[in-house]
Amino acid sequence: MTKRTRRRPSAAQLRREASKGLAAGGVEGGRFQPLSGTQITEIIDSAYGLLENTGLSEAPEFVIERVCEAGGEIRQNRLLFPRELVEALVNQAPSGFTLHGREEVHDLDLSGYRVHLGTGGAAPMIVDVETGQYRRSTLKDLYDAARLVDSLRHVHFLSRPLVAGDMPDELALDVNTAYACLAGTTKHVATSASNGSSAQQVANLCYEIAGSAEFFSRQPFLSFNVNHVAPPMRMSEDAMEVLQVAAESGIPAHCNVFTQVGASTPVNFASAIAQTLAEALAGMAFSWIINPDAKVICGPKPMIVDLRTGAMSGGGGEQALVMAAAAQVARSLGLPNVSIAGATDSKCPDIQSGAEKALAVTLAAQAGSNLVTQACGMHAGLMGVSLESYVLDNDMLGSVMSSLRRFDTEDMQMETVHLAVTEGVGHFLGDEATLMRMNSDFVYPEIANRTDFQTWEEQNQPQQVDLARDEVKRVLDQDPISLIPPDSDQQIRTKFDIRLEY
Repeated sequence: MTKRTRRRPSAAQLRREASKGLAAGGVEGGRFQPLSGTQITEIIDSAYGLLENTGLSEAPEFVIERVCEAGGEIRQNRLLFPRELVEALVNQAPSGFTLHGREEVHDLDLSGYRVHLGTGGAAPMIVDVETGQYRRSTLKDLYDAARLVDSLRHVHFLSRPLVAGDMPDELALDVNTAYACLAGTTKHVATSASNGSSAQQVANLCYEIAGSAEFFSRQPFLSFNVNHVAPPMRMSEDAMEVLQVAAESGIPAHCNVFTQVGASTPVNFASAIAQTLAEALAGMAFSWIINPDAKVICGPKPMIVDLRTGAMSGGGGEQALVMAAAAQVARSLGLPNVSIAGATDSKCPDIQSGAEKALAVTLAAQAGSNLVTQACGMHAGLMGVSLESYVLDNDMLGSVMSSLRRFDTEDMQMETVHLAVTEGVGHFLGDEATLMRMNSDFVYPEIANRTDFQTWEEQNQPQQVDLARDEVKRVLDQDPISLIPPDSDQQIRTKFDIRLEY
């Protein structure tokens, strides 16, 4: 191994290192609890009631067979899940596990109320960095997004944020999406598959990168986003196939359900959460029936609809509140959970975008959601991605993580106050504790401007979006390097239809 030459760190590097502790994922949330204990119980009871008495329609035969063998039943063409069955599966399920990165520093601990913030979405459009105009997104755009996210320290994982619109079919889309994400970042990757066959091919791709199926199953660095229910209460056969492959292969799966409050659920928030939770638990129960050790993440995601138009509205206070409540309910069951926050309705990085994202992400984090997807980069109600927004939102995410810190009353140093005002210089700027804790207790922004007014004017009044665009170009102008080892990459390209060229 070639010995690396050590360089003196720059001031910016020192600031980045200084705030790693607070900025890193895995800080405990859970202090914002919008629901009372009684309300949580009522919602959970209602969810179990829906599973037991209403059940799900359009269940595929392979799902019916496995669930009925475990104690479920078919009544009037609906698959019913008895409460005692689901409760038993929930109670035996792991209350936390790790989603791995390809580097240990990127591992995500999903126990307790530990919070991790990441990307997400399936946007068909991207804001072109050069023109500033929306256009159809491509595989190269996805790879560039992964490269950029890999450089952003407050973005803890990469959930596939956009659709490669230049792929010829579903299989090529699924395999190349996974490949582009894994080529661009060593952070944990969450992606999707169109059906069971595609899911198996994505799994095979991961085995090639890991070196073997056995090694990947021990430290899976990729998970599946699975939208297994079409609300209200209808199963998707293709998505249930993906859940089956994930459970059999030991691949973590996000059991996501996107409902529309007032459209595909009742308009009452508690009712919406109960229905969405029931739909999520149906997929989780099926996974645990196949494999009791299956790593499944509870993803009840009730989405607010602007009832004046029928369009999704991801940026309001109602969305922030209902998602935080859904995360609270999932965590009360002891289940690792995932929520969506940051789906701003704004079309560009502006005040609306910053305000809507900050509110939603903060409440989800404070509620203790283990994974918060769509926390950065997204616009136009998840229809568009802006790379500049990733850079801008990175600062916001650092502040959100910093807001989770716990107060320390054991080391209040009142004697220091006494000495400073009676014998010292009358301030604490040179105090040893101040110097030490500036390197552990504070998160410093990369783009946000904290200079004085005169300096800002002398610098020609830089605008944050321009600075962010410059940072995007700086990262993407570097020679593209695949983070998949060359030998593995060569083997992969002989076995799979890889369309990405560097």
